[in-house]
Amino acid sequence: MAEAAPRPIIVKRVKKSGSRHHSGTWKIAYADFVTAMMAFFLLMWLLGSTTKGELQGIAEYFQTPLRVAMSGGSGSGDSSSVIKGGGTDLTKQIGQLNKADNPVQKKTYDLKAAQADLERIEDSRLKALKGRIEAAIDANPTLKQFKKQLLLDITTEGLRIQIVDEKNRPMFALSKAVLEPYTKEILHDIGHTLNDVPNKISLSGHTDATPYSGGGAGYSNWELSADRANASRRELIAGGMDEGKVLRVVGLASAVPIDRHDPFNPINRRISIIVMNKKTEESITKEGGGTAEVSSAGQVQQSLPGAIHKPNNGR
Repeated sequence: MAEAAPRPIIVKRVKKSGSRHHSGTWKIAYADFVTAMMAFFLLMWLLGSTTKGELQGIAEYFQTPLRVAMSGGSGSGDSSSVIKGGGTDLTKQIGQLNKADNPVQKKTYDLKAAQADLERIEDSRLKALKGRIEAAIDANPTLKQFKKQLLLDITTEGLRIQIVDEKNRPMFALSKAVLEPYTKEILHDIGHTLNDVPNKISLSGHTDATPYSGGGAGYSNWELSADRANASRRELIAGGMDEGKVLRVVGLASAVPIDRHDPFNPINRRISIIVMNKKTEESITKEGGGTAEVSSAGQVQQSLPGAIHKPNNGR
Protein backbone atom coordinates (compact mmCIF):
# COMPACT_ATOMS: atom_id res chain seq x y z
CA MET A 1 0.00 0.00 0.00
CA ALA A 2 1.49 3.21 -1.05
CA GLU A 3 2.09 5.90 1.63
CA ALA A 4 0.05 9.13 1.51
CA ALA A 5 1.90 12.21 0.49
CA PRO A 6 2.60 14.58 3.44
CA ARG A 7 0.40 17.72 3.64
CA PRO A 8 2.20 20.97 2.94
CA ILE A 9 2.81 23.28 5.96
CA ILE A 10 1.34 26.73 5.37
CA VAL A 11 2.70 29.59 7.48
CA LYS A 12 0.56 32.77 7.63
CA ARG A 13 2.44 35.93 8.46
CA VAL A 14 0.52 39.03 9.62
CA LYS A 15 2.17 42.21 8.57
CA LYS A 16 1.97 44.81 11.36
CA SER A 17 1.69 48.41 10.30
CA GLY A 18 3.36 49.79 13.42
CA SER A 19 3.79 49.58 17.17
CA ARG A 20 0.78 50.45 19.48
CA HIS A 21 2.72 53.04 21.37
CA HIS A 22 3.07 55.06 18.19
CA SER A 23 -0.77 55.60 18.10
CA GLY A 24 -2.38 59.03 19.16
CA THR A 25 -5.32 57.52 21.08
CA TRP A 26 -3.70 58.03 24.48
CA LYS A 27 -3.37 61.76 23.85
CA ILE A 28 -7.13 62.16 23.58
CA ALA A 29 -7.67 60.25 26.81
CA TYR A 30 -5.07 62.37 28.60
CA ALA A 31 -6.62 65.60 27.36
CA ASP A 32 -10.01 64.49 28.68
CA PHE A 33 -8.42 63.70 32.03
CA VAL A 34 -6.70 67.10 32.29
CA THR A 35 -9.94 68.89 31.34
CA ALA A 36 -11.88 66.99 34.00
CA MET A 37 -9.27 67.83 36.65
CA MET A 38 -9.35 71.51 35.69
CA ALA A 39 -13.13 71.57 35.95
CA PHE A 40 -12.90 69.86 39.33
CA PHE A 41 -10.43 72.39 40.75
CA LEU A 42 -12.49 75.29 39.38
CA LEU A 43 -15.53 73.86 41.12
CA MET A 44 -13.60 73.55 44.40
CA TRP A 45 -12.37 77.12 44.10
CA LEU A 46 -15.88 78.47 43.43
CA LEU A 47 -17.33 76.56 46.37
CA GLY A 48 -14.61 77.91 48.63
CA SER A 49 -15.11 81.57 47.63
CA THR A 50 -18.94 81.56 47.55
CA THR A 51 -20.79 82.90 50.58
CA LYS A 52 -23.19 80.79 52.57
CA GLY A 53 -26.23 82.71 51.39
CA GLU A 54 -25.28 82.25 47.75
CA LEU A 55 -24.76 78.54 48.26
CA GLN A 56 -28.21 78.25 49.80
CA GLY A 57 -29.70 80.16 46.88
CA ILE A 58 -27.98 77.90 44.34
CA ALA A 59 -29.09 74.77 46.20
CA GLU A 60 -32.67 76.01 46.35
CA TYR A 61 -32.62 76.85 42.66
CA PHE A 62 -31.67 73.32 41.68
CA GLN A 63 -34.30 71.88 44.06
CA THR A 64 -37.16 74.10 42.80
CA PRO A 65 -35.76 76.13 39.87
CA LEU A 66 -39.08 77.45 38.55
CA ARG A 67 -40.32 78.78 41.90
CA VAL A 68 -37.00 80.50 42.64
CA ALA A 69 -36.84 82.01 39.17
CA MET A 70 -40.40 83.37 39.46
CA SER A 71 -40.56 84.56 43.06
CA GLY A 72 -37.06 84.25 44.57
CA GLY A 73 -36.02 81.84 47.26
CA SER A 74 -35.18 82.38 50.87
CA GLY A 75 -31.49 82.03 50.10
CA SER A 76 -31.43 84.38 47.13
CA GLY A 77 -30.26 87.83 48.14
CA ASP A 78 -29.27 86.74 51.64
CA SER A 79 -25.57 86.89 50.98
CA SER A 80 -23.57 89.87 52.11
CA SER A 81 -21.41 91.82 49.73
CA VAL A 82 -17.81 90.89 50.48
CA ILE A 83 -14.85 93.18 50.03
CA LYS A 84 -11.83 90.93 49.63
CA GLY A 85 -9.33 91.54 52.36
CA GLY A 86 -7.12 88.46 52.37
CA GLY A 87 -8.74 86.80 55.38
CA THR A 88 -8.68 83.09 56.01
CA ASP A 89 -12.47 82.82 55.92
CA LEU A 90 -13.52 83.68 52.38
CA THR A 91 -17.20 83.88 53.26
CA LYS A 92 -17.11 87.19 55.19
CA GLN A 93 -15.15 86.99 58.41
CA ILE A 94 -11.53 87.88 59.15
CA GLY A 95 -9.89 90.53 57.00
CA GLN A 96 -13.08 91.45 55.12
CA LEU A 97 -15.80 94.06 55.44
CA ASN A 98 -19.52 93.88 54.93
CA LYS A 99 -21.64 96.90 54.00
CA ALA A 100 -22.95 97.10 57.56
CA ASP A 101 -19.36 97.12 58.87
CA ASN A 102 -18.21 99.93 56.58
CA PRO A 103 -17.43 102.86 58.97
CA VAL A 104 -18.50 105.57 56.48
CA GLN A 105 -21.81 103.90 55.56
CA LYS A 106 -22.51 103.04 59.20
CA LYS A 107 -21.90 106.64 60.28
CA THR A 108 -24.21 107.95 57.54
CA TYR A 109 -26.92 105.48 58.56
CA ASP A 110 -26.57 106.44 62.25
CA LEU A 111 -26.81 110.15 61.38
CA LYS A 112 -29.97 109.67 59.32
CA ALA A 113 -31.53 107.53 62.05
CA ALA A 114 -30.71 110.17 64.67
CA GLN A 115 -32.19 112.95 62.50
CA ALA A 116 -35.36 110.91 61.99
CA ASP A 117 -35.65 110.38 65.76
CA LEU A 118 -35.19 114.10 66.43
CA GLU A 119 -37.86 114.97 63.85
CA ARG A 120 -40.30 112.57 65.49
CA ILE A 121 -39.57 114.00 68.94
CA GLU A 122 -39.92 117.57 67.65
CA ASP A 123 -43.20 116.76 65.87
CA SER A 124 -44.59 115.26 69.09
CA ARG A 125 -43.47 118.31 71.04
CA LEU A 126 -45.18 120.73 68.63
CA LYS A 127 -48.38 118.69 68.68
CA ALA A 128 -48.32 118.76 72.48
CA LEU A 129 -47.83 122.56 72.39
CA LYS A 130 -50.80 122.86 70.03
CA GLY A 131 -52.91 120.87 72.51
CA ARG A 132 -51.82 123.09 75.43
CA ILE A 133 -52.69 126.29 73.56
CA GLU A 134 -56.09 124.90 72.57
CA ALA A 135 -56.70 123.89 76.19
CA ALA A 136 -55.67 127.36 77.38
CA ILE A 137 -58.12 128.95 74.94
CA ASP A 138 -60.98 126.75 76.18
CA ALA A 139 -60.09 127.42 79.84
CA ASN A 140 -59.91 131.21 79.47
CA PRO A 141 -63.36 132.82 79.08
CA THR A 142 -61.87 135.87 77.37
CA LEU A 143 -59.92 133.81 74.84
CA LYS A 144 -62.77 131.37 74.28
CA GLN A 145 -64.98 134.04 72.76
CA PHE A 146 -62.24 134.66 70.16
CA LYS A 147 -61.75 130.96 69.41
CA LYS A 148 -62.99 131.32 65.82
CA GLN A 149 -60.27 133.89 65.20
CA LEU A 150 -57.48 131.56 66.37
CA LEU A 151 -56.40 129.01 63.77
CA LEU A 152 -53.84 126.34 64.77
CA ASP A 153 -52.35 123.72 62.46
CA ILE A 154 -49.15 121.74 61.85
CA THR A 155 -47.36 122.60 58.59
CA THR A 156 -44.08 121.58 56.99
CA GLU A 157 -42.46 124.57 58.74
CA GLY A 158 -43.80 123.75 62.21
CA LEU A 159 -46.76 124.78 64.39
CA ARG A 160 -48.65 127.70 62.82
CA ILE A 161 -50.81 129.96 65.00
CA GLN A 162 -52.89 132.49 63.08
CA ILE A 163 -54.89 135.31 64.66
CA VAL A 164 -57.35 136.51 62.03
CA ASP A 165 -59.78 139.41 61.76
CA GLU A 166 -63.53 139.11 61.74
CA LYS A 167 -65.78 141.60 60.02
CA ASN A 168 -66.90 143.26 63.25
CA ARG A 169 -63.92 142.30 65.41
CA PRO A 170 -60.59 143.54 63.98
CA MET A 171 -57.28 142.92 65.75
CA PHE A 172 -55.87 146.36 64.97
CA ALA A 173 -57.21 149.88 64.77
CA LEU A 174 -58.34 150.77 61.27
CA SER A 175 -55.33 151.33 58.93
CA LYS A 176 -52.95 151.38 61.91
CA ALA A 177 -50.49 149.08 63.69
CA VAL A 178 -52.20 149.69 67.05
CA LEU A 179 -53.41 146.49 68.71
CA GLU A 180 -56.88 146.24 70.23
CA PRO A 181 -56.92 145.37 73.97
CA TYR A 182 -58.29 141.82 73.44
CA THR A 183 -55.57 141.16 70.81
CA LYS A 184 -52.93 142.10 73.36
CA GLU A 185 -54.43 139.63 75.84
CA ILE A 186 -54.38 136.85 73.24
CA LEU A 187 -50.73 137.54 72.43
CA HIS A 188 -49.76 137.71 76.11
CA ASP A 189 -51.22 134.27 76.80
CA ILE A 190 -49.64 132.77 73.67
CA GLY A 191 -46.26 134.37 74.42
CA HIS A 192 -46.09 132.82 77.86
CA THR A 193 -46.97 129.36 76.46
CA LEU A 194 -44.34 129.52 73.71
CA ASN A 195 -41.58 129.34 76.33
CA ASP A 196 -42.52 125.68 76.92
CA VAL A 197 -40.55 124.67 73.80
CA PRO A 198 -37.02 125.67 72.74
CA ASN A 199 -38.03 126.29 69.10
CA LYS A 200 -37.54 129.67 67.47
CA ILE A 201 -40.51 131.56 66.02
CA SER A 202 -41.28 133.52 62.88
CA LEU A 203 -43.91 136.30 62.70
CA SER A 204 -45.59 137.58 59.57
CA GLY A 205 -48.18 140.31 59.13
CA HIS A 206 -50.87 140.13 56.43
CA THR A 207 -53.47 142.56 55.08
CA ASP A 208 -56.35 142.19 52.66
CA ALA A 209 -56.37 143.85 49.23
CA THR A 210 -58.39 146.88 50.32
CA PRO A 211 -56.71 150.07 48.98
CA TYR A 212 -54.80 151.92 51.70
CA SER A 213 -55.89 155.53 52.09
CA GLY A 214 -53.92 156.87 55.07
CA GLY A 215 -50.34 157.58 56.01
CA GLY A 216 -47.56 159.45 54.28
CA ALA A 217 -46.22 159.07 50.76
CA GLY A 218 -44.76 155.63 50.05
CA TYR A 219 -46.50 153.99 53.00
CA SER A 220 -48.42 150.96 51.76
CA ASN A 221 -49.75 147.58 52.81
CA TRP A 222 -46.16 146.32 52.88
CA GLU A 223 -45.13 148.80 55.54
CA LEU A 224 -48.41 148.38 57.43
CA SER A 225 -48.15 144.58 57.57
CA ALA A 226 -44.51 144.75 58.71
CA ASP A 227 -45.38 147.29 61.44
CA ARG A 228 -48.25 145.08 62.66
CA ALA A 229 -46.00 142.03 62.80
CA ASN A 230 -43.44 143.98 64.82
CA ALA A 231 -46.15 145.30 67.17
CA SER A 232 -47.25 141.69 67.74
CA ARG A 233 -43.65 140.73 68.53
CA ARG A 234 -43.51 143.37 71.25
CA GLU A 235 -46.74 142.10 72.83
CA LEU A 236 -45.54 138.48 72.81
CA ILE A 237 -42.42 139.58 74.70
CA ALA A 238 -44.57 141.66 77.06
CA GLY A 239 -46.52 138.49 77.79
CA GLY A 240 -43.35 136.72 78.96
CA MET A 241 -41.90 135.21 75.81
CA ASP A 242 -38.10 135.15 75.63
CA GLU A 243 -36.96 137.87 73.22
CA GLY A 244 -34.27 135.56 71.80
CA LYS A 245 -36.92 133.18 70.41
CA VAL A 246 -37.77 135.55 67.55
CA LEU A 247 -35.81 134.64 64.42
CA ARG A 248 -37.74 136.52 61.74
CA VAL A 249 -40.38 139.26 61.46
CA VAL A 250 -41.82 140.01 58.02
CA GLY A 251 -44.64 141.92 56.38
CA LEU A 252 -46.33 140.18 53.45
CA ALA A 253 -49.15 142.65 52.68
CA SER A 254 -51.86 140.86 50.67
CA ALA A 255 -49.45 138.57 48.77
CA VAL A 256 -50.40 135.37 50.67
CA PRO A 257 -54.17 135.43 51.34
CA ILE A 258 -56.07 132.68 53.15
CA ASP A 259 -59.08 133.20 50.91
CA ARG A 260 -57.60 133.29 47.41
CA HIS A 261 -61.03 133.63 45.80
CA ASP A 262 -61.86 136.78 47.76
CA PRO A 263 -58.76 138.91 48.47
CA PHE A 264 -60.96 141.45 50.30
CA ASN A 265 -62.21 138.91 52.87
CA PRO A 266 -61.43 140.14 56.44
CA ILE A 267 -59.93 136.73 57.27
CA ASN A 268 -56.95 137.68 55.08
CA ARG A 269 -56.01 140.32 57.66
CA ARG A 270 -54.02 138.32 60.19
CA ILE A 271 -50.88 137.76 62.20
CA SER A 272 -49.18 134.41 61.62
CA ILE A 273 -46.89 132.95 64.29
CA ILE A 274 -44.89 129.88 63.27
CA VAL A 275 -43.12 127.83 65.94
CA MET A 276 -40.48 126.53 63.55
CA ASN A 277 -39.09 123.04 63.39
CA LYS A 278 -35.33 122.55 63.22
CA LYS A 279 -35.24 122.17 59.45
CA THR A 280 -37.00 125.49 58.84
CA GLU A 281 -34.90 127.22 61.48
CA GLU A 282 -31.65 126.04 59.87
CA SER A 283 -32.89 127.12 56.45
CA ILE A 284 -33.66 130.65 57.65
CA THR A 285 -30.39 130.88 59.59
CA LYS A 286 -28.35 129.94 56.50
CA GLU A 287 -30.36 132.34 54.36
CA GLY A 288 -29.78 135.17 56.80
CA GLY A 289 -26.06 134.50 57.29
CA GLY A 290 -26.52 132.83 60.67
CA THR A 291 -28.30 135.72 62.40
CA ALA A 292 -31.89 136.60 63.21
CA GLU A 293 -33.45 139.20 60.96
CA VAL A 294 -36.35 141.64 60.77
CA SER A 295 -37.21 142.02 57.07
CA SER A 296 -38.34 145.36 55.79
CA ALA A 297 -41.27 145.65 53.46
CA GLY A 298 -39.00 146.44 50.52
CA GLN A 299 -36.81 143.38 51.12
CA VAL A 300 -39.82 141.09 51.32
CA GLN A 301 -41.26 142.69 48.21
CA GLN A 302 -38.10 141.88 46.26
CA SER A 303 -37.65 138.36 47.63
CA LEU A 304 -41.19 137.04 47.20
CA PRO A 305 -41.61 135.08 43.95
CA GLY A 306 -44.33 136.67 41.85
CA ALA A 307 -44.96 139.44 44.40
CA ILE A 308 -46.65 142.63 43.25
CA HIS A 309 -44.12 145.47 43.36
CA LYS A 310 -46.59 148.33 43.51
CA PRO A 311 -48.07 149.78 46.70
CA ASN A 312 -51.21 147.94 47.82
CA ASN A 313 -53.09 150.17 50.19
CA GLY A 314 -55.14 148.15 52.63
CA ARG A 315 -55.96 147.51 56.26
